[in-house]
Amino acid sequence: MPDTLPELLALPAALAAVAAGLWAWRHFHPVSFWYVLAYPLTAIGIRASWRKVALGCGLTKKRQRFWWTITPAALVSTGTVKVRRTFRRVAVDTKPWMWLPLPTRYGWRVTLRLLEGQIPADYSEAAERLAHSWGVHAVRVSSDKPGRIRLNVTIHDPLIRVDQIPPSPDLLKVTVGRLETGGAWLIDFTTVPHWINAGATQSGKSNLANALLVGLAPQPVALVGFDLKGGVEFTPYTPRLSALATSRSECSDLLADLIALMIGRMGQCRTAGARNIWQLPPADRPVPIVVLVDELAELYLMADKSEKDEIARISTALLRIAQLGRAFGIYLFCSGQRISSELGPGVTALRAQCSGRICHRVNDPETATMTLGDLDPSALDSARAIPAEKPGVAIVAHQDGQWYRARSFYIPEKTAEQAAHAYAHLTPDWADICAETKIPA
Repeated sequence: MPDTLPELLALPAALAAVAAGLWAWRHFHPVSFWYVLAYPLTAIGIRASWRKVALGCGLTKKRQRFWWTITPAALVSTGTVKVRRTFRRVAVDTKPWMWLPLPTRYGWRVTLRLLEGQIPADYSEAAERLAHSWGVHAVRVSSDKPGRIRLNVTIHDPLIRVDQIPPSPDLLKVTVGRLETGGAWLIDFTTVPHWINAGATQSGKSNLANALLVGLAPQPVALVGFDLKGGVEFTPYTPRLSALATSRSECSDLLADLIALMIGRMGQCRTAGARNIWQLPPADRPVPIVVLVDELAELYLMADKSEKDEIARISTALLRIAQLGRAFGIYLFCSGQRISSELGPGVTALRAQCSGRICHRVNDPETATMTLGDLDPSALDSARAIPAEKPGVAIVAHQDGQWYRARSFYIPEKTAEQAAHAYAHLTPDWADICAETKIPA
């Protein structure tokens, strides 16, 4: 008995040591744990249970197949039923063909072949059921080839903690946060020239503007601010702003300068036989301009009829820039707490020209509908479900045509102010910019 007791205790001790080692591995180096151990087991489980999951989520189709069936043949005197096997044509549930799941940093992705009559929207509607069936955080559906879809699965929410990602070195591209897929959230003005950023107070809207300013500050671009809060938002960043308007009348004057500047660049491109400023020789290429608008609704609110003409001029100027500015190096980033059709047709027309959409947590469904209404309806539902305790989380219309949940880096005002002072020497003078096309400053 004494000899067998150590042997009996050795197995539990070994199991405990293995469990502790696995826990430490997962805790201190989760990435390698996932790729080496967890992913192979997960892939086997996904493939093994796919028929059952597809059937439960309504993704199978009935197909006629020749199959062996069992049918009763005769009843003998003992009461036993004799059966016989018959090979005949029967209807069976056919699952979509699944390729081997491939690991990603935060989960996996897998390609499926659609069955006859199926479209990607069928899988988008079943995405939540798939997520619960697999016990994961989210399932997103995309399709880049007819007849096939890709399921991007995230096991845990990667937006709980957002670490800094190295900034983009390219002109007019800024990494402002992380997407729910784990990839970088990139605002690329060269691909999507105009953006609308909606969000309630303390939703992360201003933090995103800070992240954008910090990313653009070291780049050779001119930043123009429209601060309808009387200048309290953008005044600390004045060293890096080529121009700043803090009232509606100043905004009207600055927009008139931008329109004249745009017309001058049109003539410059026409003379050179170029379709846009990027086809001009680098020595003759004018500086790109990014217009940052805070509290967009204040440009459209009317206290009395005396303001009607001024609002009409502002609305027309913004719309012209949104329609024509991209080719001539003028880009818009418009932020606001409330963006709705109640502000007038000017806002609706501007929204139609801004293909970049960002919706943080909002207080009214109308703003979410105005920002994301022409995208996938599920994007609208996700925007309304953003909790107040997660500032910076937003729904983003990405440049690949899909929408994603994303979260911006936390950029304190002090950090943005330091960046504005550090790169103040890169600020183009507004008078010099206007003089390029002989516009009086």
